[in-house]
Amino acid sequence: QVQLVESGGGLVQAGGSLRRSCAASGRTFSSYAMGWFRQAPGKEREFVATISWSGANTYYADSVKGRFTISRDNAKNTVYLQMNSLKPEDTAVYYCAARPYYNASGGNEYDYWGQGTQVTVSS
Repeated sequence: QVQLVESGGGLVQAGGSLRRSCAASGRTFSSYAMGWFRQAPGKEREFVATISWSGANTYYADSVKGRFTISRDNAKNTVYLQMNSLKPEDTAVYYCAARPYYNASGGNEYDYWGQGTQVTVSS
Protein backbone atom coordinates (compact mmCIF):
# COMPACT_ATOMS: atom_id res chain seq x y z
CA GLN A 1 0.00 0.00 0.00
CA VAL A 2 1.10 3.53 -0.77
CA GLN A 3 -0.52 6.57 0.79
CA LEU A 4 -0.02 9.94 -0.86
CA VAL A 5 -0.37 13.30 0.87
CA GLU A 6 -0.13 16.48 -1.15
CA SER A 7 0.82 20.00 -0.18
CA GLY A 8 1.80 23.27 -1.80
CA GLY A 9 -1.41 24.38 -3.46
CA GLY A 10 -2.75 27.88 -3.27
CA LEU A 11 -3.48 31.10 -5.08
CA VAL A 12 -1.02 32.78 -7.42
CA GLN A 13 -1.16 35.49 -10.06
CA ALA A 14 -0.71 34.69 -13.72
CA GLY A 15 2.97 34.43 -14.58
CA GLY A 16 3.84 33.30 -11.10
CA SER A 17 5.18 29.99 -9.78
CA LEU A 18 4.17 27.30 -7.32
CA ARG A 19 5.73 24.04 -6.23
CA ARG A 20 3.54 21.10 -5.41
CA SER A 21 4.78 18.30 -3.18
CA CYS A 22 3.45 14.80 -2.71
CA ALA A 23 4.78 12.73 0.18
CA ALA A 24 4.38 8.98 0.07
CA SER A 25 4.27 6.47 2.88
CA GLY A 26 5.70 3.00 2.59
CA ARG A 27 9.12 1.57 1.96
CA THR A 28 8.59 0.91 -1.73
CA PHE A 29 8.19 4.48 -2.95
CA SER A 30 11.39 4.28 -4.96
CA SER A 31 9.98 1.40 -7.01
CA TYR A 32 6.92 3.36 -8.16
CA ALA A 33 6.48 5.63 -11.12
CA MET A 34 4.67 8.82 -10.15
CA GLY A 35 2.29 11.07 -12.00
CA TRP A 36 0.52 14.39 -11.65
CA PHE A 37 -3.01 15.00 -12.90
CA ARG A 38 -5.44 17.89 -12.66
CA GLN A 39 -9.15 18.46 -12.89
CA ALA A 40 -10.72 21.82 -13.64
CA PRO A 41 -14.36 22.56 -12.79
CA GLY A 42 -16.70 20.90 -15.25
CA LYS A 43 -13.87 19.06 -17.00
CA GLU A 44 -12.46 15.56 -16.90
CA ARG A 45 -9.27 14.76 -15.05
CA GLU A 46 -6.29 15.24 -17.34
CA PHE A 47 -2.70 14.08 -17.32
CA VAL A 48 0.03 16.60 -16.48
CA ALA A 49 3.35 14.77 -16.06
CA THR A 50 4.93 11.47 -15.08
CA ILE A 51 8.35 10.37 -13.83
CA SER A 52 10.03 6.97 -13.67
CA TRP A 53 11.11 5.34 -10.41
CA SER A 54 14.70 6.55 -10.78
CA GLY A 55 13.79 10.02 -12.03
CA ALA A 56 15.72 9.45 -15.23
CA ASN A 57 12.64 9.54 -17.46
CA THR A 58 9.87 12.12 -17.59
CA TYR A 59 6.95 12.85 -19.88
CA TYR A 60 4.68 15.90 -20.04
CA ALA A 61 1.38 16.97 -21.47
CA ASP A 62 1.84 19.42 -24.32
CA SER A 63 -0.10 22.05 -22.38
CA VAL A 64 2.55 22.24 -19.64
CA LYS A 65 5.74 21.28 -21.49
CA GLY A 66 8.45 23.87 -20.93
CA ARG A 67 6.62 25.42 -17.95
CA PHE A 68 6.24 22.55 -15.47
CA THR A 69 8.94 20.23 -14.14
CA ILE A 70 8.36 16.94 -12.34
CA SER A 71 11.08 15.61 -10.06
CA ARG A 72 11.46 13.25 -7.13
CA ASP A 73 13.60 12.67 -4.07
CA ASN A 74 13.47 8.99 -3.18
CA ALA A 75 15.35 9.58 0.08
CA LYS A 76 12.43 11.79 1.18
CA ASN A 77 9.70 9.69 -0.44
CA THR A 78 8.51 12.82 -2.21
CA VAL A 79 7.63 13.83 -5.75
CA TYR A 80 7.45 17.47 -6.81
CA LEU A 81 5.79 19.51 -9.50
CA GLN A 82 7.41 22.87 -10.13
CA MET A 83 4.95 25.08 -11.98
CA ASN A 84 6.26 28.24 -13.66
CA SER A 85 4.68 30.82 -15.94
CA LEU A 86 1.28 29.87 -14.61
CA LYS A 87 -1.82 30.72 -16.60
CA PRO A 88 -5.45 31.06 -15.50
CA GLU A 89 -6.21 27.88 -17.46
CA ASP A 90 -3.89 26.00 -15.08
CA THR A 91 -6.50 26.50 -12.36
CA ALA A 92 -7.58 23.05 -11.14
CA VAL A 93 -7.41 20.51 -8.38
CA TYR A 94 -4.07 18.77 -8.73
CA TYR A 95 -3.57 15.11 -7.82
CA CYS A 96 -0.48 12.95 -7.52
CA ALA A 97 -0.63 9.26 -8.30
CA ALA A 98 1.58 6.16 -8.14
CA ARG A 99 1.90 2.91 -10.06
CA PRO A 100 4.56 0.17 -10.22
CA TYR A 101 5.63 0.81 -13.82
CA TYR A 102 6.61 3.78 -15.96
CA ASN A 103 4.98 4.53 -19.27
CA ALA A 104 5.68 7.65 -21.29
CA SER A 105 2.04 8.35 -21.96
CA GLY A 106 -0.88 10.27 -20.56
CA GLY A 107 -2.84 7.28 -19.33
CA ASN A 108 -4.52 7.44 -15.94
CA GLU A 109 -4.13 3.78 -14.95
CA TYR A 110 -2.58 4.44 -11.58
CA ASP A 111 -3.03 2.35 -8.47
CA TYR A 112 -2.84 5.02 -5.77
CA TRP A 113 -4.07 8.62 -5.67
CA GLY A 114 -3.61 11.60 -3.39
CA GLN A 115 -6.49 13.62 -2.04
CA GLY A 116 -6.00 16.54 -4.41
CA THR A 117 -5.37 20.19 -3.60
CA GLN A 118 -6.54 23.35 -5.28
CA VAL A 119 -4.33 25.58 -7.40
CA THR A 120 -5.90 28.86 -8.48
CA VAL A 121 -4.25 31.22 -10.95
CA SER A 122 -5.74 34.70 -11.11
CA SER A 123 -5.53 36.88 -14.19
